[in-house]
This record gives sequence, C-alpha cells and structure tokens, in this order.
Amino acid sequence: MNRRGAKSSRPVYSTDKGRLCPDCGVVEADCRCRLLKTAASGDGDGIVRLRRESKGRGGKVVTVVTGLPGDTAAVKALAKTLKQRCGVGGAVKDGIVELQGDHRETIKAFLQDQGHTVKLAGG
Repeated sequence: MNRRGAKSSRPVYSTDKGRLCPDCGVVEADCRCRLLKTAASGDGDGIVRLRRESKGRGGKVVTVVTGLPGDTAAVKALAKTLKQRCGVGGAVKDGIVELQGDHRETIKAFLQDQGHTVKLAGG
C-alpha cells in the first residue's frame, strides 16, 4: 500500500515498451480494455460535433471532429476519408479528428450523408 492507502502494484511505464495501461498492464497501443469500456459505457450522446480551433496552434485554424462512433480503426478510416475529401492534412488524437483549415460545412454535409447527426459547436 502507498501513502494514500491504495495498492500500487502495477507499473505504468516500461523502459523497454513505453507507456503501459494502468488497468491491464499491456502496452497502451495494444490495450483493448479502455476501448471496450468506452464502447460499452455509451458516454457519447450519438451526436458528432464540429468546431473550429486556433488557440495554441500559432494562429493556424483546424477543424476538430468529436463524438465519432466506432473503435480506433473506424475513426482512423473515417479521418482518412475526410482528409481526402477536403484535400488537407490532419491527425487522429484520442479518438478526436483534427483537420487543417476550416472545413466544417464540407464535413457536416458528408457526415449527414453517411447518416450521422451533426452539430456545429462553438462560434
């Protein structure tokens, strides 16, 4: 037991493998327990939200897409399609898609055609 009275028997970092999942002890990239928890918990309300951000990015504008359903592979595949459709670069970070530039209307139309409920968040 540690100072706070909780057990701390699992490592969270390995010099050989990198960051480890605190729940199952597997390398974070290969961990499935968090993926299963988020899919089973139903935290999302089923609405995909699009917002425009520029803070902390040197004045560059990005479109942020949150609330996409599916696992990591499905989100990455959809992000690839969105990047191709808008003709821009982007990234997927923790299930959130970031696309370079302001493409909210294009993305909204595409996702609505795919059957998603989409809202423009922010101003």
